[in-house]
Amino acid sequence: MVSTPEPALPRPLPGAIGLSHLSAYDWEAADGVCGGSPHLHLVCTEAYVVTGGRGAVQTLSPDGYRDIPLEPGAVAWFTPGTVHRMVQGGDLRITVLMQNSGLPEAGDAVFTFPPDVLADPERYAALATLPSGTGAEVEQAARGRRDLAVEGYLGLREALVAGDSGPYAEFQRAAARLVREKVPRWRELWRAGALATAERTGAQLDALLAGEPSYLGEATTYETAPTRLGGFGMCGRRDEYNLPGTTLPYGGE
Repeated sequence: MVSTPEPALPRPLPGAIGLSHLSAYDWEAADGVCGGSPHLHLVCTEAYVVTGGRGAVQTLSPDGYRDIPLEPGAVAWFTPGTVHRMVQGGDLRITVLMQNSGLPEAGDAVFTFPPDVLADPERYAALATLPSGTGAEVEQAARGRRDLAVEGYLGLREALVAGDSGPYAEFQRAAARLVREKVPRWRELWRAGALATAERTGAQLDALLAGEPSYLGEATTYETAPTRLGGFGMCGRRDEYNLPGTTLPYGGE
């Protein structure tokens, strides 16, 4: 019996990254700042490539609080555990590059909600998840989610600036507890994306060293376009790409 091989998926983007385009929210928060919902990622580094407008990204990490200006051509990136808040300064437009096949859009994100919300997984999930669609109801829910995240973020920032890293460290631990059950699925995505891509490069290097570059006969080109425009993301209105093996948008984000 001869089995029919499954069709190969298109190759992922370089390094098996995910990408999206964002226009930062212009909603004013409790502290008078316009922008998105502060959050962190647990296993992904994320980068902002500024393509238009101006603004900033505010971050919290063990090295303290930073307010990094953003203007066209600027690039800022932050490693796992860094709380980041995108700030709108005027028509800010960003291309977001995400490690591990776009895992931040597939669940690797925890909002800086107040401690009582973080301690209740069901309540957290209900407040973090948006209705489907892009209408007024979704906008209202996204704005409420942003405001709740800013509420928790401001407390974390105040403590960190005062030299007390305890609340920030506890938030990281709470975030880890919230995502623990998702880890097996994340491991599958990592193996199929970033790890598989790295292993493919290793095989290509072995082939070159052996003088047998037959894999170059598979060379080709791919193209794509956004599969959803103007969705409500964590930081702003988002144009997203649903690429096989890379960015995997999930409902409510």
